[in-house]
Amino acid sequence: MLMKLARLSLWNRRGTVLMTWLSLTISIALLLGIDHLRTEAKSSFTSTVSGTDLIVGARSGQLNLLLYSVFRIGNATANISWPTYQRIIKHPQIDWAIPISLGDSHRGYRVMGTNSDYFKHYRYANSQPLVLAQGEPFAQVFDTVLGAEVALKLGYKLGEQIELSHGVGAVSFSQHKDKPFTVVGILAATGTPVDQTVHVSLEAIEAIHLDWQQGAPMPGRQLSSEQVLAMDLTPKSITAFMLGLKSRMATFTLQRQINEFKNEPLSAILPGVALAELWQMLSMVENLLLLISLLVLLAALVGMITTLLASMKERQREMAILRAAGAHPWYLFVLIQVEVLLVTLLSMLSAAALLLLSLYLLQDRLAADFGLFISLNIIKLNTLYWAGGILLLSALLATLPGILAYRKALADGLTVRL
Repeated sequence: MLMKLARLSLWNRRGTVLMTWLSLTISIALLLGIDHLRTEAKSSFTSTVSGTDLIVGARSGQLNLLLYSVFRIGNATANISWPTYQRIIKHPQIDWAIPISLGDSHRGYRVMGTNSDYFKHYRYANSQPLVLAQGEPFAQVFDTVLGAEVALKLGYKLGEQIELSHGVGAVSFSQHKDKPFTVVGILAATGTPVDQTVHVSLEAIEAIHLDWQQGAPMPGRQLSSEQVLAMDLTPKSITAFMLGLKSRMATFTLQRQINEFKNEPLSAILPGVALAELWQMLSMVENLLLLISLLVLLAALVGMITTLLASMKERQREMAILRAAGAHPWYLFVLIQVEVLLVTLLSMLSAAALLLLSLYLLQDRLAADFGLFISLNIIKLNTLYWAGGILLLSALLATLPGILAYRKALADGLTVRL
């Protein structure tokens, strides 16, 4: 009976209730959407690299090393000599190693020199391997494998030729035009910096710089592609390398040994720890967005209660008739609570539907433009906490109009005012 009366009362004021419902729906969808995106972005961020036990680079801070080796942001303070790399990877506890050589670019995208171990051992997310959507890994010196975004944004297909540029700027006047590369593979999208990377072999990095010195072509010495292929292309140095160990128990021991390496000043970092530290630095932004959403939701709830308070004067006669029919003051208090909770529940359901529809429509765009692979599963433990909190806050705010309805005298509603 109480539920039916609440529904009829809301329907009788459907114009005002509709505006309140729309306001609450948008506010709750915004709150749940930001919380869902925050969770998914954190999951995507922390799974950028998976299964790598150590990342080694020249002596620097762990965030700097993480940024240029994993996210292709910034530059190394120095390179690592090839003999040092060869010596370290012979350690009995090392299972595999992925060398990384950075410094060049192609139309704003970073070029990374590596070897075939990169395609075998690099993992992201929940230990997912790299998969070629088209073609195959590079086999020749002047072959290249493109990340998904590079191929999509620049419109490259297998067999096309591209030219690399010296440096990492979006526009470069120092280009390796005399040594073009052929696209032999395109990686499937990963939602990681791999998608924005042009992959070539370590020998290719060496080959395009044989006739260069200090960042510029050497005057009077220009070597063709055919000439450099006949030369020794063993790398002289690399930027960093990733390590996978046979036993996780040896991680800290090997890290200490590398950090104390006497031949060169090196840093070995744990990628998981560095990623957590970097996300902690970015958490201020996500917390600010969440706070803004909470304020928007609070404003919507306060607006709903304000509207309810404004309508209480119009409902004096309705309340008085209920009292005259034998309704207890507590009955009126609970009636107001039920009405508020009904509107809130309806708003929460419509907000969830709106959020699901928005994510469904924007899922591909978020993946293509921002590398965010957002799950459509919005029902999580955190979501249930938010739902409970919203209902509790609604009930708390509804106590004010409920108390007013409780305290109104029967005569207040039945007295004819002239």
